[in-house]
Amino acid sequence: MLKTKVLLTGASGTVGFEVLKQLSKNASYDLTIFDKKTKNSLEKLKPFEPNINLIFGDISNSKDLEKIRDIDVVIHLAAIIPPLADELQELAYNVNVLGTQNLIKQLELHSPNAFLMYSSSISVYGDRIKNPYIQVEDTLKPSKGDTYGETKITAEKSVSKSNLDWAIFRLAAIMGNHKMSKLMFHQPLNTALEIATPKDTARAFVNGIEKRKQLSKQIFNLGGGESCRISYQHFLERSFAIFGLGKLNFPKHAFADKNFHCGYYTDGDDLENIVHFRQDSLEDYFKMEAKKVSFIKKLAASVFKAPIKWFLLKKSEPYEAYKNKNMKQMKHYFN
Repeated sequence: MLKTKVLLTGASGTVGFEVLKQLSKNASYDLTIFDKKTKNSLEKLKPFEPNINLIFGDISNSKDLEKIRDIDVVIHLAAIIPPLADELQELAYNVNVLGTQNLIKQLELHSPNAFLMYSSSISVYGDRIKNPYIQVEDTLKPSKGDTYGETKITAEKSVSKSNLDWAIFRLAAIMGNHKMSKLMFHQPLNTALEIATPKDTARAFVNGIEKRKQLSKQIFNLGGGESCRISYQHFLERSFAIFGLGKLNFPKHAFADKNFHCGYYTDGDDLENIVHFRQDSLEDYFKMEAKKVSFIKKLAASVFKAPIKWFLLKKSEPYEAYKNKNMKQMKHYFN
């Protein structure tokens, strides 16, 4: 049987690893993985090594991609994401933009008939507090200072102008293995939030392999749909309850009022109707998160919830701007 040669970039990431697990269950795929060599990637990819062609390298270095040849389908997930993308903007550009351009050039030369599925982001639409209902045709306007969103728009243009066959999926908020960081305070509490789990997101890309004709040269919004919608405030309240952290009782100005992203995808069913990827609801997500928290961890968090929240508050850049009366930053975060 002639196998479909699939290339996956970013396989050690949250969504990428789910894609890898799903692809590895299908014997009809000849799988090549391209990833950065790190302690994390070595550990996660080692069990799959006997059954994959593993290439370690830096996607921003075109020479590292030279072994990629004769590929049928590409799932391109490798990226620098926030908050690191905001902190190391040059690295984000090199990986997200130059890396994508390098990959395209290599494919055009040595896999000209390949089908490239590219992972973009809801961040390309920018702040949608006033108009949370989003569709593909909407103007792309990332929030001020959102390096990640800007790199995704530039990379999208490179993909769509290439000589390859392609499809672009703009991912909603992907929730799973999510770590609390300073970004939690960048998002306004009244944000309309539509999530998708890593498993469902991965399933969209994997199922897309067999739906090339229906996806060809189109852009889709990828979200969990109506069953995965909630306000950001209610999402945090439920998450805090699961982790044993009690009420969401941060002081005023802890959370920004503007300049983030997220919203509800009004045309998200377009992708679902083609690749049928949705299996998890918001309730499923919270159940999965609850299973990860042991009784001991939840009890400890409950006992120490005050210092934990104090520690988290120290990460809030909007609150620091407010406390220090930094007018430039306050203008960025608050109405």
